[in-house]
Amino acid sequence: MTLDLLVPLLFIFGLAIFLGVEVISRVPSILHTPLMSGSNAISGITIVGALVAAGEGHNTVSTILGTAAIIFAMINVVGGYMVTNRMLSMFRKKEDAK
Repeated sequence: MTLDLLVPLLFIFGLAIFLGVEVISRVPSILHTPLMSGSNAISGITIVGALVAAGEGHNTVSTILGTAAIIFAMINVVGGYMVTNRMLSMFRKKEDAK
C-alpha cells in the first residue's frame, strides 16, 4: 500500500472516529439500549462481510483481520442481545409470590 493511498484512508478513519464519538455522546441515556439492539443488525452484516474476508484466503493478513472482525462482531452481537433481554425483562410482569 502506497503512502498516497494510506493518508486519505487514515484521514477518513480518524474522521469516522471523531464523528462516532460526537454522535454517541449526544444521544440521551434512555435511548442507548434501543439503539444497541438496532446495532445488532449492523453487526450481523459485519459478520457476513468478515466471513467472506476470512474465507477467501487471498493472503494471511486478510484471514487474520477477517477472523478478528468475526470475533469482535460476535462479542458485540451477543452483548447487545444480553442487554436487550435485560431491558425487556424489566417490563415483564412479576409473578406474585404466595
